[in-house]
Amino acid sequence: MGSVSSGLGKVEVRLKWDPSPWGESPRHLDIVAATYAVDDPFGEPVYVVHYDSRSPDGTINMNRHSQTGMGFGFVEVMSLEFDRLSSAYSRVVVGVIIHQEPDPRTFGDMSNAGVVVVEGYQELLADDFSGVAAARATKVAEFTRNDSGAWEMHEMIRGSDSEPAGFMGEMGTVRPHT
Repeated sequence: MGSVSSGLGKVEVRLKWDPSPWGESPRHLDIVAATYAVDDPFGEPVYVVHYDSRSPDGTINMNRHSQTGMGFGFVEVMSLEFDRLSSAYSRVVVGVIIHQEPDPRTFGDMSNAGVVVVEGYQELLADDFSGVAAARATKVAEFTRNDSGAWEMHEMIRGSDSEPAGFMGEMGTVRPHT
């Protein structure tokens, strides 16, 4: 999938995975989003939103959070309101991390895992992480402002071996391939 040409409004990132089998420690995945300034779109994030935080202006929020994967369908949901996001930001990168405590895990260790990105009823991206099975974290999508100021989404499934804290700091520093 390339990009969505019309400007984006409110987008949801939804994550699912099956709980651990009986007797194993819980499997815990998280959606994370890093926001970048207009004057430094590939530098350090201005802020990062994850399970216990939200954006300062309330435009990026965790609506649902799971530490185990238990529940029906998508058990973790993050909302991003691009139509309200300050013009001080030109880029948002969204990723998924796997908590590595108490047991190290990769996406290949997860069963029935998947992520979708939707705007209203339109599915913009769907992935089952099979392409990043050996990774412990992955970028999912990059959202950028175009020349007219409208937000666009670009698929960016790229695995990483970084620990969760390191991944959140580096997830937007690599320039995408064009």
